[in-house]
Amino acid sequence: MAGIVYDARRIKAYEGFLALGEIADETRAWCDALWEELVFWPELLEELVFYLEHRCLMDKVRCEGYGLTDLYIWQMNRYNLIGDSGKNTDACNKDRMVIHAFRDMVEMNKDPAPYVRKLTMGRGMDQA
Repeated sequence: MAGIVYDARRIKAYEGFLALGEIADETRAWCDALWEELVFWPELLEELVFYLEHRCLMDKVRCEGYGLTDLYIWQMNRYNLIGDSGKNTDACNKDRMVIHAFRDMVEMNKDPAPYVRKLTMGRGMDQA
């Protein structure tokens, strides 16, 4: 068995991601679908590992000039608008918003136009 190198970093990252998904109240199937996208985008996977270790975003990955922090803030603004709170409350699940920011980055990379439009338009009374 000489020559076999076992690297457990991805397994540990996957386990950490599943735990984050559980905190965020997402299904295992939803998390697995996102994980499948992350493993084929090494820079975004690195962002996830950094988040799991430090609980903050590096914000290195960009699409159309927008990073994960931009998508996270957009998620938070949507929550505040839908929740009609004007600010994030204790009930706000920030971990959910973070993993949704990762999902949004994956989707934005596939088709940036709808996300750019959402990120640049003003928040009117009936927009979410």
